[in-house]
Amino acid sequence: MSQGALAQFLPLILLFVIFWFLIIRPQQKQQKAHKEMLASLKKGDRIVTNGGLIAEVVKPEEDYLKIKLNDDTIVRLDRNYVARKLNEA
Repeated sequence: MSQGALAQFLPLILLFVIFWFLIIRPQQKQQKAHKEMLASLKKGDRIVTNGGLIAEVVKPEEDYLKIKLNDDTIVRLDRNYVARKLNEA
């Protein structure tokens, strides 16, 4: 490879590096944090679903969570539909 060819690809390589640090890497960190949060859910934790429902975890299972929506309603929710965990101080 000659110097001219390397000089032509340098802006493209630089663009990819910038793209990696601004978009791909932060998204991977966010996915990792969400996966860790899902793995750490336990009985009594309050969560928000992707549909906006606020519920309490009754029993964590392998792929699902049994959640309590109110005093009378307990349903199963796929873990993939948990948006976040509520932190109540």
